[in-house]
Amino acid sequence: MLNTDLFSKTKKLVGLDIGSASLKLAEVLTTSSGYVLNRFLQLPLPKGIITEGVVNDPRALSLKIKELFWNSGCRGRGIVTALSGNSVVIKKVTFAQMDEAELRELIRDEAGKYLPFDNMDDVNYDFQILGDNEYNPNQMDVIIVAAKKDIVDTYLSAITAAGLNVAIMDVDSFALETMYEANYEYDDNDIAVIVRIGADLTNINVIKGGMSIFTRDFTMGGNAITESLQERYGVSFDEAETLKVEGLPGSDQDNMDLKNSILDFADPICSEIERSIDYFRSTFGGEYIKKVLISGGSSRIPGLAANLSQRLNVDTELINPLLKIGFNKRNIDTRKLESIKPVAAVAIGLGLRRMGDK
Repeated sequence: MLNTDLFSKTKKLVGLDIGSASLKLAEVLTTSSGYVLNRFLQLPLPKGIITEGVVNDPRALSLKIKELFWNSGCRGRGIVTALSGNSVVIKKVTFAQMDEAELRELIRDEAGKYLPFDNMDDVNYDFQILGDNEYNPNQMDVIIVAAKKDIVDTYLSAITAAGLNVAIMDVDSFALETMYEANYEYDDNDIAVIVRIGADLTNINVIKGGMSIFTRDFTMGGNAITESLQERYGVSFDEAETLKVEGLPGSDQDNMDLKNSILDFADPICSEIERSIDYFRSTFGGEYIKKVLISGGSSRIPGLAANLSQRLNVDTELINPLLKIGFNKRNIDTRKLESIKPVAAVAIGLGLRRMGDK
């Protein structure tokens, strides 16, 4: 989505996932035996550089991106990155059947009907025709994606100042869709839900037959859990992050108490995920959901997948972006592979993109 091919004609592209808590880089190569994750690296971002998808300090972000690429040893300069949260609007709309040129003109001329923008001159937008409407073959379903130009330009400026070229500007939810298509088996009517619990944003993407049919973001994420742990145990933010995923070195009882506390702190996020999926079910006629896949750093919280599975009455598991994708053992430490998988999903989805993709 939101292709910006004018910025680069580079054929080799590298995925760059810009989150509010960290940067992740994924270089995915196409080989004779399939896709291979050649490099993966993540770098923490100081708090406040990005908030809810909006860049507050472009210069600091640029320096961190430069550091990430220097540390990675990656030679590729063509970047695929993504927007998320409040910085992007995603809407599914039904139109009468028409070709792409007519549709683009219609969306621009009548944007106020479909998007919360008064002037489309201030907006970058793109769309994808999903196919015929299920209930009316004379109509078609379309996903529209739009973002304010000033927000997009801030990301582009930070990346180009780091000496890199943005080839494609995607959306987090659709990067997860790309990753899902490359790794999971599905039929045309299979529905899966991908949930990404970020630091201060949670993304929900419902996919049917490999195509997104419903998305929602809400401004609540893993930082809220970490901050609650900080307050409860009187530890630093980094120590609370470790507690959140790895537990205490003490007794089983101590860890059981900690686990219950963490799940209590995660309850508002889980409740919002539950409400979002209930809304999807009611809006789309209660369609059967085959599985829920959770990703993001906080998805590794012990017991979280089981908790969501019980709430939703759907099989829920940690996402595996390397289910069908190999990895370069010379560049990636196999001992860290399990901890990498949940946080690498978006970056790998971005790394799978190629020039000319829609």
